[in-house]
Amino acid sequence: MPTPTVENYLKALYVQPPAPGQQPTELIPMGQVAEAMRVSPGTATSMMKTLAEAGLVEYEPRAGVRLSERGLALALQILRRHRLIEQFLVQVLGLDWSEVHDEAEELEHAISDKVLERIDLLLGHPDTDPHGDPIPPSHGQPAHVELTPLSLAEVGAQVTVARVLDQQPDFLNFAHQHGLTPGSRLTVLAHQPAADAITCQPEGAPSLTLGTAAAGKILTLIEQTAS
Repeated sequence: MPTPTVENYLKALYVQPPAPGQQPTELIPMGQVAEAMRVSPGTATSMMKTLAEAGLVEYEPRAGVRLSERGLALALQILRRHRLIEQFLVQVLGLDWSEVHDEAEELEHAISDKVLERIDLLLGHPDTDPHGDPIPPSHGQPAHVELTPLSLAEVGAQVTVARVLDQQPDFLNFAHQHGLTPGSRLTVLAHQPAADAITCQPEGAPSLTLGTAAAGKILTLIEQTAS
């Protein structure tokens, strides 16, 4: 069985966004891996060599790394455990969505597949976790859904928050306080390029101005475009 450290590396490789201009299947630079895992580049490189020997990644010295087919399947299993546990902690145990990530990090390495499938059944087979992240199915990858960062939504568009990418507690608490949680509906009121900001109107709440960096962390479904 993979160690918790190996599982954490595989999960991190799966969720790494491609660099600008790169396709998702291209090699991930080692510096990016080291930063994601908060380790030195040398430590990350040593682990990638070990994972390559185990057939879990394809590693090219001085170029980068990508998950192998076997590594991808295992990464999806780990993500499924993590995200189902997060949903269980919020939906059943009533924990706040801003605190479940760290709890799930601990539990995902200990829970059995049998218990996980019972949790999935109990929850009604959810497609997403509390933050809107897709929960991989027991086999295969989650279905792709086209989402638009709030920062790129047109003025006048009506959108529904689908996913919050920044899962640091401070940002999640901010999102909750201002009606920016998954399922919330917003209307985009204005873009202010000079201020690098966007103003939106959450349904039933006061209008809100966000920096474009913050708005870029909130992914939405476009319900109605500007007329």
